[in-house]
Amino acid sequence: MNAPLPTAEQVTVALGGVKDPEIGRPITELGMVKSVSVAADGAVDVGVFLTVAGCPMRETITSRVTEAVAALPGVTGVRVELDVMSDAQRAELQTSLRGGKAEPVIPFAQPSSLTRVYAVASGKGGVGKSSVTVNLAAAMAAAGLKVGVIDADIYGHSIPRMLGVSGRHQKVADMIMPLAGHGVKVASIGSIKPDGNPPVVWRGPMLHRALQQFLADFYWGDLDYLLLDLPPGTGDMAISVAQLLPGAEILVVTTPQLAAAEVAERAGSMSQQTRQRVAGVIENMSYLVCPHCGEQMDIFGSGGGEAVAEQLTRISGAKVPLLGQVPLDTKLREGGDDGMPLVLGDPSCPAALELKKVAESLSARGRGLAGRMLNLTPR
Repeated sequence: MNAPLPTAEQVTVALGGVKDPEIGRPITELGMVKSVSVAADGAVDVGVFLTVAGCPMRETITSRVTEAVAALPGVTGVRVELDVMSDAQRAELQTSLRGGKAEPVIPFAQPSSLTRVYAVASGKGGVGKSSVTVNLAAAMAAAGLKVGVIDADIYGHSIPRMLGVSGRHQKVADMIMPLAGHGVKVASIGSIKPDGNPPVVWRGPMLHRALQQFLADFYWGDLDYLLLDLPPGTGDMAISVAQLLPGAEILVVTTPQLAAAEVAERAGSMSQQTRQRVAGVIENMSYLVCPHCGEQMDIFGSGGGEAVAEQLTRISGAKVPLLGQVPLDTKLREGGDDGMPLVLGDPSCPAALELKKVAESLSARGRGLAGRMLNLTPR
């Protein structure tokens, strides 16, 4: 005799044994089960919400759901249909993961905060965004300003090495202490995760929580400037920055080649959706000065930074300046590897002078609320 068909309730109970591979809690508790239906022939359809599109654990989740449901008597087949959570569902999940506790307070997001926040963004990797971030921070600190850097590129974190920072973040009472290098306070997942350089395989809610912890649980003190080194593109972290720090200003880093500029333009254009101000564009790897004849060579073409600035000016309706054009210099890379920013290691070379010029331009705006966007929408 054939085994009786399972009920939808029995299937749901079986799904309670399937844990999210990242969060480690049953998918039924996390609101990830969208639907369950049992056909007359014993085929079971299960709808599952993924926390983000393109989830790297989608195959693992599908496999675990299939295995759990297929083990029930009377099941002849399992079909798993994947969907993606809405923003409201993700917010509910984050509240659940916090145990229903209120959102932690982010001092930099308060109306009274005088700290100027710059989110350093790029459309693609390999444009030197982290090198620019580190040198801007080091130049500001050398000028006597109080500066912090958050390594928000969780997957590709590199700020601790580039600032010569080692050791682990320590907890004092309920606060986590940033590390410090060359007068710059630093927070990075690289100083939290286990030794051995394991990869970080996280999705949207975990990335959001990591940024939230950097901002709210770390003791930063009274900073003049906070720089965030964002991952390339317009993904989860860029969205989280807009949600948690709506007053943050965007610095777009690109290279001279037009292909890179087109991608950088998309990263900058996202500010229109998030109602954030683009503080300016920095063109890195602008040219190479021949060591023999002194001629300036445009290795990666020319005009990319200016094109991005002009396009973002047109899109936003506000002037977006080209803040600087940083030439190629092997010492910039060497300084990053050695933990000595170029602006400190060789402050008179052309690349360092240009980076210091950009830092001076940004810091000349000073602390305060003047000039910041109000994030208001006209009726």
